[in-house]
Amino acid sequence: MAFFYDNALDDVRTNKKKGGVNPFLALEKTAVLQETRIFNETPLNTRKCIHVLAKIIYMINQGEQMGPTEAREAFFATTRLFQSKDVTLRRMVHLVIKELPTAPDDAIIATSSLTKDMTGKEDGYRATAIRSLCKITDLTMLTAIERYLKQALVDRNPAVSSAALVSTLHLGKDNGPAEMVKRWTNEINEALNSDNVMVQYHALGLMYSVKKHDRLAVSKLLAKYTKGGVRSPYATCLLIRIACKVIEENEQENHPTLIDFLESCLRHKSEIVIYEAARALCNLPNLSGKDIAPAISVLQLFLSSPKPTLRFAAVKTLNKVATNHPSSVTMCNLDLEHLISDTNRSIATLAITTLLKTGNESSIDRLMKQIQSFMSEIPDEFKIVVVRAIQGLCLKFPNKHDVMMNLLSTMLRDEGGYQYKEAIVNTIIAVIEANPSSQDTGLYHLCEFIEDCEHGVLATKILHLLGREGPKTPAPAKFIRYIYNRVILENSTVRAAAVTSLAKFGAVCPNLRPSVLVLLRRCLHDTHDEVRDRATFYLSVLESGDTALVNQYILDTLQSSIVGLQSLLVHYIDNPAAEPFNLNQVPITTAPAEVTPSSKTDELITESRKPAVPTKTRQEESAERLAQIPEFARLGPLFKSSPKPIELSESETEYYVRCDVHTFPQHLVLQFEVTNTLDDQQLENVTVEVAGENYTVLGYLPCPKLVYNTPGTCYTLLQLPDDPSLVPATFACNLKFVVKDCDPNTGEADPVGYEDEYVLEDLDIGLNILIQRVFKTNFAASWDEQGDENQAEETYSLNTVKSLSGAVDQLVNFFGMQPCERSDRVPEDKTAHTLLLAGQYKDGVECLIKTRIVFDGVVNMKICARSLDAALNELLVSSI
Repeated sequence: MAFFYDNALDDVRTNKKKGGVNPFLALEKTAVLQETRIFNETPLNTRKCIHVLAKIIYMINQGEQMGPTEAREAFFATTRLFQSKDVTLRRMVHLVIKELPTAPDDAIIATSSLTKDMTGKEDGYRATAIRSLCKITDLTMLTAIERYLKQALVDRNPAVSSAALVSTLHLGKDNGPAEMVKRWTNEINEALNSDNVMVQYHALGLMYSVKKHDRLAVSKLLAKYTKGGVRSPYATCLLIRIACKVIEENEQENHPTLIDFLESCLRHKSEIVIYEAARALCNLPNLSGKDIAPAISVLQLFLSSPKPTLRFAAVKTLNKVATNHPSSVTMCNLDLEHLISDTNRSIATLAITTLLKTGNESSIDRLMKQIQSFMSEIPDEFKIVVVRAIQGLCLKFPNKHDVMMNLLSTMLRDEGGYQYKEAIVNTIIAVIEANPSSQDTGLYHLCEFIEDCEHGVLATKILHLLGREGPKTPAPAKFIRYIYNRVILENSTVRAAAVTSLAKFGAVCPNLRPSVLVLLRRCLHDTHDEVRDRATFYLSVLESGDTALVNQYILDTLQSSIVGLQSLLVHYIDNPAAEPFNLNQVPITTAPAEVTPSSKTDELITESRKPAVPTKTRQEESAERLAQIPEFARLGPLFKSSPKPIELSESETEYYVRCDVHTFPQHLVLQFEVTNTLDDQQLENVTVEVAGENYTVLGYLPCPKLVYNTPGTCYTLLQLPDDPSLVPATFACNLKFVVKDCDPNTGEADPVGYEDEYVLEDLDIGLNILIQRVFKTNFAASWDEQGDENQAEETYSLNTVKSLSGAVDQLVNFFGMQPCERSDRVPEDKTAHTLLLAGQYKDGVECLIKTRIVFDGVVNMKICARSLDAALNELLVSSI
C-alpha cells in the first residue's frame, strides 16, 4: 500500500499548491464509474487503476449509494484486475470487492480467485483475501472454504491469523455459520496460545462470542485465563470487560475471584490494563468507597502523568465516580486543582467539575474565583458542563447560593450561544425551585438578563417564571418594571408573554391590580392581534372582581390533554348527541413521558438541540394504544394511567411481569408486560388471572406468543365497584400460559406444549386510581373559593412513619394528587409542616386537601378535604 499512499500524497501536495486539500472532494459517481474502463486496457496502468479504486472506496465511505446495476458493473470491472500480479493493486481489489454491495450470484465469479489468493504463498494479500471472501460468501458457499479458514486461524503469519479470527467472528453473528464456528474450538484455543498480542486478543474475542450464551462455559473461560496465560494487554482488557459483565449480570452473587483478578490488574505493567481495571472497579455496582480505594489511588497517579490521554482518562473516570462517591475522590483534590491550568481544555473542564462535586462548603468561594478566571478560555460546550456542575453544588450547599448566583449572573452577561445561556437560566430556575431563600436573588438576576436578551424563547420562559413566582415574593412591585419593558421593546411573542405575566400579578396581588389594569389598557393599542386579544381578555376578567373567574381563567388555566380533547371532539362530531359537549370528560394533562436524553450531564460535547417537538404524555400514549384495541374502544375516555409500572416479579426470575393500571369511567384495565427470561422456552396464550373482592372480571386478552427476552402484553378487564369506598383492593395474580420447549440457538419451538402457571406478587389498588393530579397556582384562593361549608376533616396518628418527609411522601402517593406550592418539600430540622394537594375526581369534581403534620416522636396529622361533593370529602378523609 506504500506505493498508493505515495501517489495520494503527491496528489495532496499538488492540490495544496492549487489551493485545495482533498483530492477526492469533487468526485462524481458517474465519472468515476466511467473511469473503470481503464481496467480493460492492455497492458494495465497499475498506478491509474489504484487511483480509480481509491476513488470508489472513498465514495462508498462517504455514503454514496450505488444502484444494483452500477454496483454489478463496478464489481465485474474490478474482477478483471485479478490478472495483475502487483501486490498493492491486488490488495486494493480485495478491499473494493469487500465494500461493494454484491449479490450472491455475482460473488461466485470472484470466489475462486479470492480462494486462490487466500491459500497462496504471497503473504502480502492473504489477509485481505480472507476478509473479502468472508464478507461476500453466503452459507451455501462457506462449506467449500471451511477447511481453508480453519487452517488460517492457526497460520504462522499473525496478519493472516488475525484476519481469519476477525472474519470468523463476523460470520458467527448469523445462526447458520455460528454452528460451523463452534466446531473450530480447537483451532481457536491454539490461536489463544499465540505469542502475538493481536492474535491472542482476537482469539479471545472469538472464543467469548462462541460461548457467551453458556454461563458455565464463560465461567470456565474466566477461571482458566484470569489465573494467567494471557500475555496480550488487549486480551487482558477484554478479559476485564467479560468479568465485569458477569458480575453485573449476577449482582446478587459474590464474585471474590473476579474482584481479586480486577485488583491484580491494577499492578499490571501495561497502562491500558491498569486503567481498564481501575475504570471497571469504579463502575461496578454495589461496591463501597473502601472497595474502590485501590482504583482511586491508581487514577490519582495517572493525574500527574505526562501523557494527556492518561490524564484525560483518569479525570473523566474520577468525575463519574464523584457523583456517587464524592468522599472517595476527595483525596485527589490537590492533583485536580493542578489540572485546572492544563493546556488541554477538556482535562481542565473535567477537573473543575470534579472539584465542584467533591468540594466542601468552605472551599466554594475559592472554587468560584477559579471558575470565573477559567470560563473565558473554554468553548460553550465545556461551559455548559461547568454550569451543570454548579447547579449540583447549589443544591448540595443551599447556604452558599449567593456566591454561586452571582457567578451565574456574571456568566449570563458574558458572550455565549443559546444553549449556554439556556443552561444558565435552567440552573437558576432549578435553584429557585429547590431553595426558596434564593428566590428573590434569582428572579432579580433573570430580570437583569431579559433587559438585554437576544433569545426570545428564553425571555418568554423567564416571563412565565416571573408571573408564577414574582407575586409570591415580599416585594412583587419591583418586577413590574422589567415585565412592562418587554411590552415596549420586544417582539410580539415576548410581548404576549409579558401581558400574561402582568395579569398574574394583578390576579394574585390586589394592591397592585389598579396599576396592572392601567398597563393592560395601554396594551390595547398594540400592533399585534395576539397581544391586544390577551390584554382585552385579562382586563375583562380582572375588572369583573369575581375571584372564581380570576382563578379559573388567569391562574388555573385549562389543563386538559390536547390529544384527549382532540379524540373526544372527533368522536362527538362523528356521533352527534343531544347533550352538549362536556369538557369535564376530557382527561387531565400529566407530565410528559420520560425520554432518554441525547447527552448526559458528565459528557463534554453537547449535541445541537433540535427544534422542540411536543412530547406525548405516558397517559396519552396509553390512550392511543388502548383505543386501537376493539375490546376497549367502547369503554369511553381514559381517565388515568398509573404513573409508572408496578412490578409483580423480580427481573432475575423466570418471568418478569410489570402491570400498568388504566382507569376508565366504569372499568379498570390491567395491562401486564411479561418478559420470558428462559432461552429454552417459548410461551403461548399468556394471560394473568386476577382475583379480588368487589371486582368483576369481564374478560382476558392474552398474548399469543412470547419468545425469549422479548416483552409481550396481555390485558385483564375489570368492572369498577359502584361504591367508591370499595375501590381499594388487593388482587391475587396468577400467570398462566402454554410452554413449548425450544432450541436456544435457533429459537425453533416444539409443535406440542403443556399448560403451566406461575404465581405473582399481589397487586394493590388504592383510591388514587380515581383521582387525577391538577395544578393550582394559587392554592389559597382555590381553597377559599370552596368555602368552609364544603369541608370534612379527620385526625390521625401514624405510628409506622418516622419522619415528616416520609409522611408527606406516603400521603402524596396514597391520594395520587398534585402537591401545590412545593409543599411536598419538607425543610430540614422542622417539626411541623403543611401539605397542600389538588386533584380531580373521575366524575369531574375538583378536590383539595390541606394536611397539617406534626412530628414529636410520632407523626400526628389533621386532614381537611374540600370539594362540592360532601360524599367525596368524607371518602377522602376516612380512606387512610
